[in-house]
Amino acid sequence: MTIHEHIVKSYDSELERLYGEITRMGEIATSQLDAAIDVMVRRDTKAAERVVANDDAIDALEHEVSHDVLRLLALRQPMARDLREVYAALRISADIERIGDYAANVAKRSMVLNQSSPVTAAHGLPGLAKTANALVRDALTAFRNRDDKLAMQVWHRDAEVDAQYTGLFRELLTYMMEDPRNITSCAHLLFMAKNIERIGDHATNIAENTYFLVHGEMPAGLREKRDQTSQ
Repeated sequence: MTIHEHIVKSYDSELERLYGEITRMGEIATSQLDAAIDVMVRRDTKAAERVVANDDAIDALEHEVSHDVLRLLALRQPMARDLREVYAALRISADIERIGDYAANVAKRSMVLNQSSPVTAAHGLPGLAKTANALVRDALTAFRNRDDKLAMQVWHRDAEVDAQYTGLFRELLTYMMEDPRNITSCAHLLFMAKNIERIGDHATNIAENTYFLVHGEMPAGLREKRDQTSQ
């Protein structure tokens, strides 16, 4: 093996390690959101505490990714496509870390909700979370496979999350207006729904960075938005 071949093989191994860390981060983050919704439905405060504690694992992995990226930049000085690979990995790991934070926030709010009577309006959150998590999983698959077409599908499908969030937002406001006793619980549910909607946004960020990785430019045009909660 020549020195050049050895360097290339070593660099590829370091990239694979980086991608492995990102894959692991994504697996934990999506599992965290599933778990956060599950403990909310079951009103299990102890399990919710474990979901919150598990966020440390994502934070630790993001730190490892940042360290590996800095080492690659310093020692390998990648150019062109190689540089995009490293840049995308850094950006995507930051998005996954935020997804983990939002999942932990949902679990924290569920612990507060458990201190009062169940609210019927909470039934809409699992569906919203399922849609958002499906986007995250597809976005991560697109990144792993360098699939720009799947990435663009995710980019467009974020409108589904926006539409569901808007519907749930309006339903929660209705419950609050009909009975002031629901205001505190519904306010927590609104924050939880917003956290999940933001997870969808981070899934589109992952999709955009995957498209950038493949093409060297961001997707053209404006992404459709259906979040009408400000109207």
